[in-house]
Amino acid sequence: MGPKPTMPSSGDLYRSRLDQILDKRHELVRLAGLIDWDGFDQAFGRFYRPLGRPAKPTRLMVGLSYLQHTFNLSDEAVVRRWIENPYWQWFCGCEYFQHELPCDPSSLTRWRKRLGPEGLETLLSATIQAGLESGTVRPSSLERISVDTTVQPKAITYPTDAKLYLKALQALVRQAKRHGLTLRQAHTRLAKRAAVQVGRYAHARQMRRMRRELKRLKTYLGRVYRDVARKVTGDEVLSRRFAPLLGLIERLLTQERTSKNKLYSLHAPEVVCITKGKAHRPYEFGSKVALAVTNREGFVLASKALEGNPYDGHTLRTTMDQVVALSGVEPDRIYVDQGYRGHDYAHKERVFIAR
Repeated sequence: MGPKPTMPSSGDLYRSRLDQILDKRHELVRLAGLIDWDGFDQAFGRFYRPLGRPAKPTRLMVGLSYLQHTFNLSDEAVVRRWIENPYWQWFCGCEYFQHELPCDPSSLTRWRKRLGPEGLETLLSATIQAGLESGTVRPSSLERISVDTTVQPKAITYPTDAKLYLKALQALVRQAKRHGLTLRQAHTRLAKRAAVQVGRYAHARQMRRMRRELKRLKTYLGRVYRDVARKVTGDEVLSRRFAPLLGLIERLLTQERTSKNKLYSLHAPEVVCITKGKAHRPYEFGSKVALAVTNREGFVLASKALEGNPYDGHTLRTTMDQVVALSGVEPDRIYVDQGYRGHDYAHKERVFIAR
């Protein structure tokens, strides 16, 4: 169900309104007056159903998303700090100071999944309009931009085969018990012991024994995988529910050291291994992101997550399409580094490569 409409407040005799005690010159108070909050209600109204419990106000969820990315906080940290900061509460549409959590931290995760990439582009477009109205970014600055790619790290541990095999086996056994499947043998206790032995042998540089335990761990996972696959084959409902997990485990069992598109995490299968040439961090596990900022102010105009690990030059056209869609201006000068040699952008005369 959609959020409840905000009714005009008649005031509280024993409580002070936030607008009476806050500094009107504070950056968040000024920014709150520049954003078109009603536009978010119209843009995101299609994500709500007419039945069910009333949802959280759209301004609250959008404001928390802005604050989370501005201060680089997790879902849990942003709702905790929201209670302590009256400026944050005013920015999210509260009239009086609140002493309870605005929502459960997991609600922010579901909110982002519900919006998808298109909804997040709407949030970015609103920041561009607010920047133009406040004078933070000049209209002429949109004609000269800088484009580059970076790595967005994911919340995963360093991937090892033993860790992945053990987590996959435990996830498969846990889901089988949840749906009432009786396995011939779960191998959870033996698999955990084998994973511990892999770490011990690797630390002692006993590679032959380490590979033997790793092979045993992979065998345990394969047995449980085949057992579950046989039991869900005839049931259409169970086959549909187990299909994502079984597909990931099959991909994990078939990959080798030199395989492409390897699986590094079960909960984030989109993670890839990216080498950016950094001396202190040769490899990074995450997603490649293309960014476009104004050349003067460094104001973000586009941000797009890319699938896999594409060549930087092959992402320029996609990035420029997003810049034009969000800002409405096609830049005259695009500054890039040498990673964009051989790019796919049509207007090559507008692209200036460093050096």
